[in-house]
Amino acid sequence: MTVQNRIEFASATDAGIVRKFNEDSIATDSEIGLMVLADGMGGYMAGDVASALAISVVKEELAAALEKIEPVESSTAKRYMPQTLAVKWAAEKANQMILRVARKNTQCQGMGTTLTLALFHEDRISIAHVGDSRLYRLRYDRLEQLTMDHSLLRGQVEAGLIESGDAKLSHNRNLVTRALGKEETVEVDVREEDVLPGDIYLLCSDGLNDMVEDADIELALCELKANLPLAANLLVQMANDNGGHDNVSVVLARVQAQAAKRGLFDTLLGWFRAR
Repeated sequence: MTVQNRIEFASATDAGIVRKFNEDSIATDSEIGLMVLADGMGGYMAGDVASALAISVVKEELAAALEKIEPVESSTAKRYMPQTLAVKWAAEKANQMILRVARKNTQCQGMGTTLTLALFHEDRISIAHVGDSRLYRLRYDRLEQLTMDHSLLRGQVEAGLIESGDAKLSHNRNLVTRALGKEETVEVDVREEDVLPGDIYLLCSDGLNDMVEDADIELALCELKANLPLAANLLVQMANDNGGHDNVSVVLARVQAQAAKRGLFDTLLGWFRAR
């Protein structure tokens, strides 16, 4: 099956209850199997411009790069598959474009954005990540965070300066330590993962995970995994019902049963695990 026939996408975005403007940008591309989210930096000028630029550049660069990539089995790739190198390259090009636009337009100086994207190919997913937007995976009804926040708060928790249970109350929870548009070069985290039939992937801005506990996100996805558009809208509504202090965006993707080469084995394995 082609990528567009084996991945179902859905998305939703909202300014939230407090903010007047929505600086989040989201996109999906079923032709190449892409889901991407950028959260314009709150408190900086033109955050919406930065996030929109990031999305535009990523889509353009990836579309061009993927046309040149020959199919490669994941077992024969050296360190990263070509698709993973392509998502990293696209993120770096987005960083350069944001800096270029900011230099030419005084009203855009200081703008920045997070960026998290996932590209489905063969039986794999390639992930690129900068900032504190997140990618989660729901597998066998268990939610797992696949990205690590580039934030001051995460650094404080890892250093033992703050208890993880107190993190939600910290005034530093929205201070990112890495973003596009801040430096000439940007460190992009990349990783590859196998995809399994029935997997659901969730991209979200921090407007969701700051307002809704992971356990509640997991429950919502488990209950509504058969209806992705409804699940996306419900997650946004949950964030707003809990205060809606920030823009909130979600992008969902579900891997259809024929998406992975080991589909029958993994389906049976999941059935035994659930018993």
